[in-house]
Amino acid sequence: MKNVTLHVEGMSCGHCVRSVEGAVKEAGASGKVDLAGKSVAVEYDEAKVKLEEIKEAIEEQGYSVV
Repeated sequence: MKNVTLHVEGMSCGHCVRSVEGAVKEAGASGKVDLAGKSVAVEYDEAKVKLEEIKEAIEEQGYSVV
């Protein structure tokens, strides 16, 4: 398993947290959002999902991964 922290712009509330965590899960990974830190800690299996796919899933929810 690989761990990475992504910085996500545009999150401001609990709904945002659920949206980002849901997008990460749907992409095939697990994630824990730090709303105050504007980040999401992601754990994923490189054999099953690529980091770029996770970023795209978050961006499809309307947030920017920087």
